[in-house]
Amino acid sequence: MVPIVSEAELSELDKKVLNVVQDELPLVPHPFAALAEKVGMDEKEFLAHLMHLKERGYLRRFGAFFNSKALGYNGSLIAIRAAEDKIADVAQAINSYPGVTHNYERIGEYNLWFTLQISSDASRKKILDEIKGLPGVEKLMDLESEKSYKVRVQFHIQ
Repeated sequence: MVPIVSEAELSELDKKVLNVVQDELPLVPHPFAALAEKVGMDEKEFLAHLMHLKERGYLRRFGAFFNSKALGYNGSLIAIRAAEDKIADVAQAINSYPGVTHNYERIGEYNLWFTLQISSDASRKKILDEIKGLPGVEKLMDLESEKSYKVRVQFHIQ
């Protein structure tokens, strides 16, 4: 689970780096050097700064988005009711499975949610059966994707 972070803790340089990294990654031999130049840094400093922001919890993931359906994958949103004292352990175990993109804690009957991208129904069933058997998992609901919605979200940090 991602720690709660505050925008108030960000320096002006932090904000510039976070804003520029949300734009399109340039298709050039050294894309991070191109981004670094936009904020007045060199590539090595920029990459170190990204790692620092990730360690502090401001970046969860950095990567491309692919059309998973076109690549033969089906997605599911999975809701779990986990024992309160086991949520962190269950989340950590879930994160070890290939195809899990992220998970998050929520308030309500189902208190841990995650997404799963998998290439076969048999693999999904095997993974979900294993997760159902984890200590602390009380209930699991599989909400298989019927339609994909891709929304571009950018947070303009000031």
